[in-house]
Amino acid sequence: MANKTQEVGGIHFPFPFTPYSIQKDFMAELYRVLEAGKIGIFESPTGTGKSLSLICGALSWLRDFEQRKHQEEARLLETGTVPLSDGKEQPLSLSSSCKETPDTSRPAGEPDWVTQFVQKKEERDLVDRLKEEQVRRKKREERLRQIRHNAQLKYAAKRVRQEEEEMERLLCLSREMLAAGAEAEPQEPLASGEEELVLAEYESDEEKGAARRVDEDEDDPEEEHVTKIYYCSRTHSQLAQFVHEVQRSPFGKDTRLVSLGSRQNLCINDDVKTLGSAQLINDRCVEMQRSKHERNRAEEEKPKRRRQEHRAACPFYSYEQLQLLRDQVLVGVKDIEQLVALGKEARACPYYGSRFAIPAAQLVVLPYQMLLHAATRQAAGIRLQGQVVLIDEAHNLIDTITGIHSAEVSGSQLCQAHSQLLQYMERYGKRLKAKNLMYIKQILYLLEKFVTVLGGNIKQNPNTQSLSQTGTELKTINDFLFESQIDNINLFKVRRYCERSMISRKLFGFTERYGTVLTPSREQPRLAGFQHFLQTLQPTVAETPVGPVEEGEARLPRPASPLMHIESFLAALTTANQDGRVILSRQGSLCQSSLKFLLLNPAVHFAQVVKECRAVVIAGGTMQPVSDFREQLLACAGVEAERVVEFSCGHVIPPDNILPLVICSGPSSQQLEFTYQKRELPQMMDETGRILCNLCTVVPGGVVCFFPSYEYQRQVYAHWDQSGLLARLALRKKIFQEPKKANQVEQVLAEYSRCIKCCGQAGGTVTGALLLSVVGGKMSEGINFSDNLGRCVVMVGMPYPNIRSPELQEKMAYLDQTLPRGPGQPPPGKALVENLCMKAVNQSIGRAIRHQKDFASIVLLDQRYARPPILGKLPAWIRDRVEVKATFGPAFAAMRKFHREKSVPS
Repeated sequence: MANKTQEVGGIHFPFPFTPYSIQKDFMAELYRVLEAGKIGIFESPTGTGKSLSLICGALSWLRDFEQRKHQEEARLLETGTVPLSDGKEQPLSLSSSCKETPDTSRPAGEPDWVTQFVQKKEERDLVDRLKEEQVRRKKREERLRQIRHNAQLKYAAKRVRQEEEEMERLLCLSREMLAAGAEAEPQEPLASGEEELVLAEYESDEEKGAARRVDEDEDDPEEEHVTKIYYCSRTHSQLAQFVHEVQRSPFGKDTRLVSLGSRQNLCINDDVKTLGSAQLINDRCVEMQRSKHERNRAEEEKPKRRRQEHRAACPFYSYEQLQLLRDQVLVGVKDIEQLVALGKEARACPYYGSRFAIPAAQLVVLPYQMLLHAATRQAAGIRLQGQVVLIDEAHNLIDTITGIHSAEVSGSQLCQAHSQLLQYMERYGKRLKAKNLMYIKQILYLLEKFVTVLGGNIKQNPNTQSLSQTGTELKTINDFLFESQIDNINLFKVRRYCERSMISRKLFGFTERYGTVLTPSREQPRLAGFQHFLQTLQPTVAETPVGPVEEGEARLPRPASPLMHIESFLAALTTANQDGRVILSRQGSLCQSSLKFLLLNPAVHFAQVVKECRAVVIAGGTMQPVSDFREQLLACAGVEAERVVEFSCGHVIPPDNILPLVICSGPSSQQLEFTYQKRELPQMMDETGRILCNLCTVVPGGVVCFFPSYEYQRQVYAHWDQSGLLARLALRKKIFQEPKKANQVEQVLAEYSRCIKCCGQAGGTVTGALLLSVVGGKMSEGINFSDNLGRCVVMVGMPYPNIRSPELQEKMAYLDQTLPRGPGQPPPGKALVENLCMKAVNQSIGRAIRHQKDFASIVLLDQRYARPPILGKLPAWIRDRVEVKATFGPAFAAMRKFHREKSVPS
């Protein structure tokens, strides 16, 4: 693609085409934020090229930063000093380019010769470090250049893979021969001392050395983490789309990019992938690596003992192949699918290969959870110190952080985990060390007390236990620990034990072996009762015959151990008392009841990100209202107000291509106010139907109508069906409803699109389609209703969250207590409710306008939208053009005029 470099404020921004003026402004402001080390909140509406602006702006800054750093390093190595602003020289130990600036303060009265000696040593050390960095960088650049241009290296790697495959094939043949011999003639028992004569399992020096190198340092000690940009978004498809934008940008050929994903997305070992559950895949992968390393160490420490049988190590975890895959990943920009294909070709694990590539990468693309969760971040080898983080599609960032660090466990899971762990301890108790037994008993005690605090009995079946007390109760963490009588247990130690011992994985293996899968044999009579009890703990379903899965039949993912969920809950209980609450939900029976941890202060987990990073940019198409980000996330994370920069650009469409209307009353003069008390009134639902009937007569193509909830949409639809309004609507538009099941969305959208296209070609009275959708549902985010698919978006009422929700009430109370209330401003809790509502509105109405030549009308049906505080929370490009219509007549006239003029071919 052509490179149309743009110069803005003396900075050169390569771009694949001539950018819009708002894209130039976006890139220039982004460059300034990264250069000054600020926290940026960037809003750029969908259809304005936000992704390309992020890519070209951020990578232009990185290009200039690297050039300046290399120039300064070269000058320092040549002169040994760095100039001060007044032209004098200062020791290079004070250079800002060095990450580890020495402490130049000296004790008072120290002799000058000591100070000079220490200073000279620091200068020499810095020069040595710079030389080492330079050598490493040149080695890496030469290595990548050779891979890019020298096909012989690829052929050599392929030859090594073929040799390994041949060796594996021969080993398989040998095992088959041994197995066949064992069946034909049973092995004779060995005499005393004869065991030493049998050869131990052989492993070559190359395999030992490779495994030892991986074991010693999997991050490759040669690689230092260069300054890089971490880009994260919410979904796999959004990340893939971003990578494709990088590929078609002017930076696509030269940028060292690595895409990170979960083992579930990147694993190429079929035996592991078939486990289904992400948790089980993670545990099996870790187990295979640990098994390999422990086997190597055991061989070195006890060479004369026959090794015990271990689970096979993963064939795709080879040090040499992972190093080669790392370099191939860095040579060209690749998305997750391309990375998996490359891993299969190289017979090297894409999951570990991509992580090996992180230190040398310039751009790392990863999902939200991997960046925002500290333990996951650490496990992936992500280091944020001095780096840049771009968080895209960040309108739900606060909810995302809250969700990642919240946890819920049911009474059924608590009882099941207790039963499994108790049987595990009874079977293996004599083989366990004292400390293992101590922690297992502590976990059993915790599980018993959790069930007791819900009002149940750990020894009874949760499906048949009725609770005397029902309802929802909220408690502080300390009050919950005290009421549960577990305040004397160190949960930090229990959490650490669960992580290091991997007890949940071992427990799953135990239940998988002796649970409902295998029939009890004579050798395990004690476990027969355990199996029966496990079966009774399962949710009550219609009995179906259990048999082997036929070949080709789809297998459901195996559920993870209930203890895995409970570990997350235990970890959440280690949060500071003021930052979270525990919700006790008692629902009649113990199996339906639950304990839930609710995080109230997401800033505690975001604080480390903003503290370590050089700069953080939070970006999205609809970021309004931004007060939530400033107050709940940044201010509470300790970010000074002067460090925060806001940038919001307009849309690329002409001003007359959009018609936003607030309609306060309907055709029969019924005032439109869809509060909980009024919205179910028959006259309110009738008026809504009459408004849509009128709009559908003047709007061509598709109309998307959003309701506050699935339940209200169902009520309105049923009422229209009885009153005849549905039949009147069907005369103009074919009616579609948003499905509740995610797997039906594509089908409904395809039929909706096909209908609009056919109606546009055929003519007639039916002019398109009407799609009844739900705010916060499947159609309100990520769906493209461009052109005729969305010529009008209607918002019925204001989608306020359920104010009676205990979680929301606690969150409001928390904000009222912790955030200051500005003069003339509503309480922070009330502002939260309004902001949640308007964020949902902004996401929904942003589905229509998708490119420069698109046009659409936006209709807000509720007189409360006319209030200035509410209007102020709309995106600027809509807010500046909105018209408030007190009566329906002028609104209908404006709609008819707008669509008549826009529908005429130019």
